Amino acid sequence: MAKFALAPGTGRGEIAQMLTVEKDRAKNKEQQQEQRDTEDAHERSAPGGKVIYKAVLLEAEEELGRSTSALFWSGIAAGLSMGLSMITEGMIRARLPEAHWLPLVARMGYSVGFIIVILGRQQLFTENTLTPILPLLQRRDAKTFWNVMRLWGVVLLANMIGAAAVALVAVKTSTFNEDARAAFLAIGHHSMMHSFGTTVLRAIFAGWLIAIMVWMLPFAEAARFFVILLITWVVGICDFAHVVAGAVDGFALAWAGEKTWLQVLGGFLLPTLIGNIIGGVLLVAGLNHAQLEEEHKGK
Repeated sequence: MAKFALAPGTGRGEIAQMLTVEKDRAKNKEQQQEQRDTEDAHERSAPGGKVIYKAVLLEAEEELGRSTSALFWSGIAAGLSMGLSMITEGMIRARLPEAHWLPLVARMGYSVGFIIVILGRQQLFTENTLTPILPLLQRRDAKTFWNVMRLWGVVLLANMIGAAAVALVAVKTSTFNEDARAAFLAIGHHSMMHSFGTTVLRAIFAGWLIAIMVWMLPFAEAARFFVILLITWVVGICDFAHVVAGAVDGFALAWAGEKTWLQVLGGFLLPTLIGNIIGGVLLVAGLNHAQLEEEHKGK
């Protein structure tokens, strides 16, 4: 409590009043400090599930409101950019000696396409298995359902066109040397080595991880680059199947005549698409929506 001087002749009542004023001042200071500490704690704490849900939901509404032509051209750009995952990984493999650690290093190249697509805000199908589903789960009407189907269909088709174009250039032109082209085809054969069922399971993991990444990004702030790098690197080193990145690998084999288009489309892309949708929709969008819905009911 602060010290104060008493004037001569000050009565007891005045002294008591002055003590009360000092106590109130001290109490106010303590309350203000406590409020500042609480605000600081809120700023430093991680955002709650509801806040993240609303952030992803707002992004989804924005995507669903985009025109078909805007989605298409953004999807083409994403398909082309994803080709850089195969190209970068292939160039690393072509320039390093065979060793047990090579996949850990080469798969860093797998992340390049994802980093460009996500930070560049291009339309990638596996991102769109999560975000547009939230408005559909909220409204559950035919209009939203068909809007989601429009977005999915346009983005997936555009991604495949972009992937096919970059794969064609990679293996059928002289842009890259023989060693690099051989590395591209080796990546494709490795991607398609599993059965239909195993590919579905591996694609579920990929869809799950990519959707988790999307869920984390709204509040990752300066760490966005590292979140994308880490999650996609894990997808790569675990050989989980991603429908767009894998399409580039598979299309490269088809253009080179080492796989038929039916093998690529039916034996690899179809199970990968199924798995990515399950992983993104059920394991992330569905579960997070159900969790928040139950919390809302409990209030």
